[in-house]
Amino acid sequence: MSDAEFDFVVIGGGPGGQKAAVQAVKAGARVLLVEREQAVGGECVRRGTIPSKALRHSAMVHLRWMNAFGGTEQPVRCGSTLAALLDHQDRVLRGHESYLSRQLSRNGVTTWRGHASFVGPDEVCVRAIDGSKRRVKSRFIVIATGSRPRTPPNVPVDHENILDSDSILALPYLPESLVVLGGGVIATEFATVLGALGVRVTMVDKADRPLAFLDPELTERLVADFERTGGRYLAKSALKSIEFDGVSKVVTLLEDGTRLETDKALCALGRTAQVNGLDLAKAGLAVNSRGTVEVDANCRTKVETIYAVGDVIGPPALAATSMEQGRRAVRHALGLEGLASKGLTPVGIYAIPEIATIGLTEAEARAKFGGAMVGRARFEELARGLINDDERGLIKLVCTPDGRRLVGAHIVGDGSTELIHVAQMALAAEADVDVFFENIFNFPTFAEGFLVAALDVYEQRQALARAA
Repeated sequence: MSDAEFDFVVIGGGPGGQKAAVQAVKAGARVLLVEREQAVGGECVRRGTIPSKALRHSAMVHLRWMNAFGGTEQPVRCGSTLAALLDHQDRVLRGHESYLSRQLSRNGVTTWRGHASFVGPDEVCVRAIDGSKRRVKSRFIVIATGSRPRTPPNVPVDHENILDSDSILALPYLPESLVVLGGGVIATEFATVLGALGVRVTMVDKADRPLAFLDPELTERLVADFERTGGRYLAKSALKSIEFDGVSKVVTLLEDGTRLETDKALCALGRTAQVNGLDLAKAGLAVNSRGTVEVDANCRTKVETIYAVGDVIGPPALAATSMEQGRRAVRHALGLEGLASKGLTPVGIYAIPEIATIGLTEAEARAKFGGAMVGRARFEELARGLINDDERGLIKLVCTPDGRRLVGAHIVGDGSTELIHVAQMALAAEADVDVFFENIFNFPTFAEGFLVAALDVYEQRQALARAA
């Protein structure tokens, strides 16, 4: 016998779960959100997007202050500077958690603290912190349990010397040196941000370049900046072993014989779906070969009344896409009209330098259209680049071979994750690249780079016309 009944039970209070819950309440449904942590927000707030970006902000403030006054980049080790850095991070987390809790309460979402597991396809058991249990029946259930760091068997993460992307944010001090295993988004963000704060960072990556899904021009700038500030990037490097020596160093051995001794190590080799303890089998579900929950285009599982959103269903595993999936799942379950989506999702990487991308890369465009015309605007050409001391940035526009239709945009440098939305709107409108020089941009801004890059494409078109 159930203790309560709802229209929706949402398991997990991260970005996808929050938006699913609020969307359902706004449609008149009775909603229960179950969150196992003390506060809602998920990994995004506690150990992921928000704290790592707060750390990056602090690093950028430190660098800009040093550069503005002509000083050298000094490491942040301890004392008041590091204390202020950590205090800023804590204030951001507390503020965002408070806002999310108020939002759920204001909208009438019932929130329980505890761990939810399936009893059947329409029923869950919620175990509270004090051990008490309540059974809840629901018309629909949304799984939004997120992900956890993936740790290979040969990497003995102890959360003190060999860390993962969760535990590194709990360090009370910055190490002198750090080895980072991986070359993906998480590895790159932590490596470059901690490097900017004065940590001697070595990245060990089995690929030939970090962030291999990006346009190579962006990663070339990233690696150059990382190494310019003292970092080391070891490409095509396979890990043989890693262990804490029992005294003060983490010893990393690579297959080519390279030996690295550092104060700490970070394992950033991806994330895996968090499904432990859900008892999916009791609901008639199981994870697929990738360890994720399989869903259709509307985020519905093979059980018609159960949906799954966010990291638990796999890539792209972005907070923004998780939010959209949460809304989409609920609207589909209730038979509401779907929110129109162009399917254009910008990717933002909060490394130093910042990177953003949307649409086709140059290589993808050439493969699809048999060619491409590319326009570039280097930040050294922009007054704002000089003002912000970011002359190495780049805006790259990828167009069809005739240089007319915009099909992709790629940016590296200050403000990239904001600038990319200008390109997103142009792509959504299926606009020609000419739209950028047919409009006036504020001066001095980085956004002017779109005009400069578009004029670069225009000049190439003119040259082709003259040669014809």
